[in-house]
Amino acid sequence: MTLYTTLDSPLGELLLVGEESATAPGGTALVSLSVPDQKGGVTVQDGWRHAPGAFDGITRQLRAYFDGTLTRFSIEYANTVSTRGTGFRQRVWQALESIPYGTTTTYGRIAADIGARGAVRAVGTAIGANPLLVVRPCHRVIAANGALSGYAGGPARKRQLLGLEGAVPNGNTP
Repeated sequence: MTLYTTLDSPLGELLLVGEESATAPGGTALVSLSVPDQKGGVTVQDGWRHAPGAFDGITRQLRAYFDGTLTRFSIEYANTVSTRGTGFRQRVWQALESIPYGTTTTYGRIAADIGARGAVRAVGTAIGANPLLVVRPCHRVIAANGALSGYAGGPARKRQLLGLEGAVPNGNTP
């Protein structure tokens, strides 16, 4: 069954969507985390159940992240088509999860790291399809010139998240 809740955050009201899971802490595996007005963001669908308590562990981690006391998430993701993605997306998303808190990398570096030199646009497309904003840190990827482009939640939120983490790309103030 698909569950959802919302969470007030410095980015606006987050929409968390999950699936019941026997293995996830708290019994809910995350399917999606969306911010308001997100490009390609999820909206609540008929048949979904509003279940704030099912997300207690996830919301606790998100609050700690926004408070600056959590630097790495420990959240189980649901095994759905949107969270799995294609093999290429899986490699890109795995690379995202290896970017340390408070640092940035470039689209080109991700492409090189996954053995797809020259596939920078495809890497950007895969990053743009990330259904788990904030927890799968696509905000840590910037353009080679330091520009904060390409974030589905918008450049202001990307700047806000990088500022929260103390990441200053190429001397630019986040």
